[in-house]
Amino acid sequence: MSLLRIGFPALLALAGGALVMGLTTSASLLGMFTQAVIYAIFALGVGVLLRQNGLVSFGHALFFGAAGYGMGVVLTLGWMPAELALLAVLAAIGAGAFLIGLVIVRVPGIAFGMLTLAIGQMAYLLASRARGLTGGADGMGIPWPDTLFGVPQATLLQPATLFMLAWALMVAVTCALLWLLGTRFGAVTEAIRDNEERARFIGIRTTVPRALVYALSAVVTGIAGLLSALNTGFVAPESLHWSASAITLLMVVVGGFKRATGPIVGAIVYFLFKDLLGEWATHSMALFGAALIAVIVFSPDGITGALGKLRQRLRHGPRKKGSQP
Repeated sequence: MSLLRIGFPALLALAGGALVMGLTTSASLLGMFTQAVIYAIFALGVGVLLRQNGLVSFGHALFFGAAGYGMGVVLTLGWMPAELALLAVLAAIGAGAFLIGLVIVRVPGIAFGMLTLAIGQMAYLLASRARGLTGGADGMGIPWPDTLFGVPQATLLQPATLFMLAWALMVAVTCALLWLLGTRFGAVTEAIRDNEERARFIGIRTTVPRALVYALSAVVTGIAGLLSALNTGFVAPESLHWSASAITLLMVVVGGFKRATGPIVGAIVYFLFKDLLGEWATHSMALFGAALIAVIVFSPDGITGALGKLRQRLRHGPRKKGSQP
């Protein structure tokens, strides 16, 4: 997909985010929207792995929590400025995920998911017990500097500023993924996903591209982790727990992983049930579970897949009996 085709929808999306920010007068509601956008980026990371590799990860919270812990350790020890630390943490996450991916992407199906779960839980236990470095089960405060990229912390932590920062990053990440997956790299990884044996037969080395997709998904998830650490100024072992990965995977399934915006839609739907309905309904998670079952049964491609089919029907009209499929 060309940059020109991506650019105009991106500008519309940015304008939509600015409109949401302008119309939302409640700071707490804007904070909830910010959290939803952060998890939408998290879901984009999980979704690109499922879309390009056809693999389900139950341990992607490893990269979400590692981003926060990495910033906390680097800033506490004073190794480098915060601006450089942001890039260094993402680079370390990408490199580490690539090395892990070189090993685990060779394992198919549910075994891959169990491996990611085991690796993620190892990190969770390490963060919970390394009290001297990570604060243990109590978590770790992140000593962000007074200014970041020349912006005072007091300005950066304003609910409206944080929301627009998260929204702009979500749009940028989505556009970057659309562009990258529209290149030859995207076509190669799709070919490997569909038939790895045939891809090898025509001369494609399959392990490295699959490991690169795993690293790409980890970096996207790490961006979400850094935003969460900036938003809260704190990181706890719960951010590494498998349940965070499972919830995000549910968002991807509900929204639909075959379309770029599917994980974003799934995150919005999840937070709608969790926060807005939670004020009136005691069993908000049960309602989300019912929505998940309905999506799996009636629309395996998720909400965005169902909307896409509806749009096609409205555009072309209902088929007449006896017409060619």
